[in-house]
Amino acid sequence: MREKILIVEDDPKNMKVLEMSLRAKGYTLLQATDGEAALEIATKERPDLIIMNLGLPKIDGLEVTRRLRRNEAFNHTPIIAITAHGVEGGREQAINAGCDAYLPKPFNTRQFPGLVAQILLQQHKGNI
Repeated sequence: MREKILIVEDDPKNMKVLEMSLRAKGYTLLQATDGEAALEIATKERPDLIIMNLGLPKIDGLEVTRRLRRNEAFNHTPIIAITAHGVEGGREQAINAGCDAYLPKPFNTRQFPGLVAQILLQQHKGNI
C-alpha cells in the first residue's frame, strides 16, 4: 500500500521541493496551501503522515495540529512541523501542539525522505 502524505505548505517553491524529495519514494502526495484546506483534506483523505508548515494563512499550523489532535481519527497520525521561523521555543510549541517532529527550514532535502520513512515505520510498529 502506498502511504498518503499531506504536505501543508503555502510557499510554491517549498511545496515543489518537498514534493520532489518525496515523489521518487512512491508516496501518494496530497497538497494544502492554508490551514482551512489542510483540515478539509486531512479529514477527507486520512493521510498516513502530515508535513505541516507552521506559518500558514487563515489558520496557522499549530492550531491546525491542535484541531486534528482533538479528532480521535488523528491521534496516531504523525505530524512533522516545518517552519522558517526560527522562533525561540518553536520546537516546544510544535511538540506541545501535538507534532511528532520539528524541522527548521532550511533542512537537508536529501535526508528528509529518510526521516519520513523512519517516522512512518515507527507509526506502523505502533511507536507513535
